Amino acid sequence: MPRSHLSAADVVDAAAALADDVGFDAVSFSAVARSLGVRAPSLYSHVRDLAALRDALAESALRDLSERISHAIAGRSGASALRGLANAHRALATESPGRWQALQRRVGASVVGSGAARAVVELTSAVLRGYALPEREHVHAIRLIGSAINGFITLESSGGFDHSDPAPDASWERALDALDSLLCAWPAGADDNTGTKGEHQ
Repeated sequence: MPRSHLSAADVVDAAAALADDVGFDAVSFSAVARSLGVRAPSLYSHVRDLAALRDALAESALRDLSERISHAIAGRSGASALRGLANAHRALATESPGRWQALQRRVGASVVGSGAARAVVELTSAVLRGYALPEREHVHAIRLIGSAINGFITLESSGGFDHSDPAPDASWERALDALDSLLCAWPAGADDNTGTKGEHQ
């Protein structure tokens, strides 16, 4: 039955459900419109274009992720908080694979500057404050943590661990132990001026 009083939130929710069901790449205006029982042109009054819809889906995923992280790290610090952070990412990828896929792409400026994106960064920084890392090193540590978590999840979700033992859960725990050890023994940062233009002049 056709939907009346459709809102932008309805469109994004439908796109998220579609992405989780059949994959992020399958999200299109026509597919979302079919799921809502409306014609594709009617969506343009709620979302500017497909890129905007996919960015809205990414922002929705970030809000979900930030809530998961917030609950997972509450009252924790150090290795326990790091595990909560990582497990929140993995849970999102497992329970809402389409939303997680929405975050594995270059997003627009509106998503980068969103409150949801800032919340994820701030929560990750809160975890890092449980380690003896200078503030200037946080950006490097955040990039490392993101690379490790997303790299593992990408390989796991694509079946990269299906044909070897032990089960991925065992490797996940080892990886988090290794990340904790690395953060505890973080190398001293290089001089901020190293490698700047004019170094050899």
